[in-house]
Amino acid sequence: VPPAADPTASLVRSVRRIAQAIDVRSREISRLTGLTLPQLLVLQSIRALGEVSTSAISRDVSMSSPTVVAVLDRLEAKGLIVRYRSGTDRRVVHARLTDAGLAALKDAPGLMGAEVLARWSVLPPERQQTMAGAMAIFADLMAGEARPA
Repeated sequence: VPPAADPTASLVRSVRRIAQAIDVRSREISRLTGLTLPQLLVLQSIRALGEVSTSAISRDVSMSSPTVVAVLDRLEAKGLIVRYRSGTDRRVVHARLTDAGLAALKDAPGLMGAEVLARWSVLPPERQQTMAGAMAIFADLMAGEARPA
């Protein structure tokens, strides 16, 4: 009789498979759009949040502020966003999409891909909730954030 499967080893293998799938999808998105996955996430965040500060984008996309600033630099160089100082607090820099940024988002493929979303959509809603909750808890554990039991 084989020993019981080690749940930690199984979890690590699953996370590795997810990371590999994200890497493949990221390369597809880059090939199709010329944008990296972080760039696309930041553009989507700006679209969702409106004219927004760097720190708000950082929180929304779960990236450090220096990483977001580097991504914004590249997006600005491509003409997809513009940045400007707040009228009320000169220390705060806001970003907004340009027409080219809006067009890039309109033409961009989905982050997860149609096939994945189709398979996800046939899962019962309770299963989707359970999986989403479990992934959120695990992401918090990986990020070193405390989660109540």
